[in-house]
Amino acid sequence: MTTESCCCAPAPCPTTSLGRTDAQKQRVEEPAQRVLDARRQLPDATLADLYDPLSMPAALRRAHNALGGAVDRCYRRQPFPDERRRFEFLFERYERLTAPLTSLARKKRRTIRGGRRTGR
Repeated sequence: MTTESCCCAPAPCPTTSLGRTDAQKQRVEEPAQRVLDARRQLPDATLADLYDPLSMPAALRRAHNALGGAVDRCYRRQPFPDERRRFEFLFERYERLTAPLTSLARKKRRTIRGGRRTGR
């Protein structure tokens, strides 16, 4: 997910007990494409230019606002009250999703040498 104050913040894909629905996926993909389209309108602009909160292009700001709303609706009926709460929720979810990967990476780094476990 991206917002007007941040150039890129990956969001975990929403899932239900049956998995992510095509409707949810499409609900996020369409505004995400509008963000990319708005950025393509200014090919010479740097990310710093595009995401300066004081001079962000209006079309890009609108596209990000729509994307933020689409992501919100994947997780709850009402929008998050502010970006901070949205990010807290998404990063907490991201940490839960990646925790098993972190644990697996630690296990792979450990080796058994001479019957003794060593690792970092």
